[in-house]
Amino acid sequence: MKETIGFIGLGIMGGGMAQNLLKANFSVHVWNRTQTRMKPLVDAGAVARANPADVAAHADIVITCVSDTVDVEEVLLGPQGAAKGARPGTLIVDTSTISPQATRTIAEKLERIGLAMLDAPISGGSEGAAKGTLSIMVGGAERDVARAMPALKAIGSRITHVGGTGAGQMVKLVNQILVTGTMQAVSEALVFAQQGGLDLAKTLAAVEHGAAGSWMLSNRGSQAIVRDFRPGFTIDLQQKDLRLVLEAADALGVPLPVTSQIFQHYRTLQERGLGHEGNHALVKALEYLSGVTVGQRPEET
Repeated sequence: MKETIGFIGLGIMGGGMAQNLLKANFSVHVWNRTQTRMKPLVDAGAVARANPADVAAHADIVITCVSDTVDVEEVLLGPQGAAKGARPGTLIVDTSTISPQATRTIAEKLERIGLAMLDAPISGGSEGAAKGTLSIMVGGAERDVARAMPALKAIGSRITHVGGTGAGQMVKLVNQILVTGTMQAVSEALVFAQQGGLDLAKTLAAVEHGAAGSWMLSNRGSQAIVRDFRPGFTIDLQQKDLRLVLEAADALGVPLPVTSQIFQHYRTLQERGLGHEGNHALVKALEYLSGVTVGQRPEET
């Protein structure tokens, strides 16, 4: 018999994930700070709850997908947090991207009251969340990973147990270094190709399946060349993740010069009011530096 799922956080990623749990015939209880985001899930068969504690009181496994460390702390450990309503033995699965050290601290607090926790951050953008094809990097005990696997398989196509508590968050930060570094290279390449007078669509088609190919190039580069900056993942969220990367790198004494530069590029875009756009709008920082606008012919810029 399938365990009942509680889902907290129905934003750009969480909404699609919760829908896929319903499609996999899980009983799902949901809560979101913005109440209107619960309606599509309720229409699809979920049960709306009053707060995170209420969600946890009706669930065997509670999945959280919220923005930042303080949000996870609030929905799990706050006055109306899941820990207030959860029964001993409830499993918490946090799919947010937060501080690895904070994850370990939260897990210790939950363990003291009989709750287990996995850190299971996700990658794949809103497309992956909607299609159920996310990559999930999981930290925690083997027995808890095995217990969560049926639910995780409903939302992701590649699930990797990467180590103990906090390891999932560390691997996600590795992912974000690679994602943003790749988008930096894609942005530079597109500005170069634009100024060189190339057909951008044909250029992408020529290189995306060779050694230069990547998910970011195919999915976000193709958006950038038609100036579609709708978010699969916003600049504001990407910048939050880079802050976590740089904080962790500082604690480890690891230099990350390219990632540090990208952090500053995103900061300039935020200052221009672009934090709501997709993380591939990183190309605009290169446009501002070069005076070249991707997606227009050189004579039109």
